[in-house]
Amino acid sequence: MSQTIILRGLEQRAIAANLIRIAPQDAVVTIKEGTRTLDQNSKFWAMLSDIARHKPEGRVMTAENWKAAFMSALGHEILWQPGIDSGPPFPAGFRSSRLSKAQMGDLITFIQEYGDRHGVRWSEK
Repeated sequence: MSQTIILRGLEQRAIAANLIRIAPQDAVVTIKEGTRTLDQNSKFWAMLSDIARHKPEGRVMTAENWKAAFMSALGHEILWQPGIDSGPPFPAGFRSSRLSKAQMGDLITFIQEYGDRHGVRWSEK
């Protein structure tokens, strides 16, 4: 049996407490912060697209590669791939969908600061 409860209020907390009370021996309970919101995700991808169009520092990269660069800069786990034509290795395989709301907020703030510093014109305020 597997159950997921989002703790939004007292009713959900009571349900979770009851499930713990009736759980079988050796059951595992995991409590974690909720993941990013849809609004955060939309803003994130709009910002990455804006940066890709602006090409700060002369960097021509896709929004996906900018995502990898920003997540790497904030210390999120990375998988390095060999560069093309003897170029430097690049990070890949990032899963922003696994970020918590707070982590996504930090990432958006970091992107905003970088873009502002490099004159990116944001499509969304």
